[in-house]
Amino acid sequence: MLDVCLLGTGGMMPLPRRALTALMTRFSGSSLLIDCGEGTQVSIREQGWSFHSIDIICITHFHGDHISGLPGLLLSMGNAERSAPLTIIGPKGLKRIVQSLLVIAPGIPFRIEYVEIEEDEQQFILNGYHICAFKVKHNVLCYGYSIEIMRSGKFEVEKAKENGVPMKAWSPLQKADRFELDGVVYTSDMVLGPKRQGIKVTYCTDSRPTEGIVKHARGSDLFICEGMYGEKEKAASAREKKHMTFYEAAEMAAKAGVSELWLTHYSPSLVQPEYFMKEVRKIFPGTVPGKDRMYRELNFIDGKEDIYEEKSE
Repeated sequence: MLDVCLLGTGGMMPLPRRALTALMTRFSGSSLLIDCGEGTQVSIREQGWSFHSIDIICITHFHGDHISGLPGLLLSMGNAERSAPLTIIGPKGLKRIVQSLLVIAPGIPFRIEYVEIEEDEQQFILNGYHICAFKVKHNVLCYGYSIEIMRSGKFEVEKAKENGVPMKAWSPLQKADRFELDGVVYTSDMVLGPKRQGIKVTYCTDSRPTEGIVKHARGSDLFICEGMYGEKEKAASAREKKHMTFYEAAEMAAKAGVSELWLTHYSPSLVQPEYFMKEVRKIFPGTVPGKDRMYRELNFIDGKEDIYEEKSE
């Protein structure tokens, strides 16, 4: 199960009922944050979630509306006596930018591990999250992120027996690729069937439409994408400022075959995104206008994991 909360949906500047852009996910006791605009801390608290479990922060780019809430969040985490290290992933220059911001939040008592993205596309595996950062098309270096929770194959008793795997290794091999017992190494493919469909969320904001975004969003259970403008007459402005309209985001969602599209990163001038949904849904019926603290619990298709545990007699 993956919990997803769209903490803020605003672009450029916060509004009384619209925080700046941020997304938070929770999986197996570990939380991940993408971007940290102004108002992120407040939205986390209003959602009833905690920042204590945030282990990973992914930054799309270094514009203020995506990173201005970071020093305050890190300071609050420090004041709450956090001691565990925090990983921050982002474009080149990440360490320099964040350390500059921390001038106003000195004395952070935990270690920050900076991971600067070196390629146009780069993979990371942290705390059960399979993260793919991919370059998008904005007026500064900017990345989108796909987050996947992988799912191994179903445990097969007969397969384990045929491969001579002792029962004491059955449970460990459902949680790790290999397990050594009495000097013999056993691998997970000796007890598991084919991999099953996991959970995938793709997040992209501040970009023009690209085939790369479509590629990385393909098959997502949830595609969260910038929709800066709903007004069709602002298409030229979107092109000039390297942003997207609702219609362009919907076209990419349709091409990628995603299950659902949440629009976000609205222009401050966009008051009622719901007003444009009738036309947008002609392009992609599964479009939802994002709102601050919109929440979704994403489950595996059959809603459960099949874990064989050795039973004591």
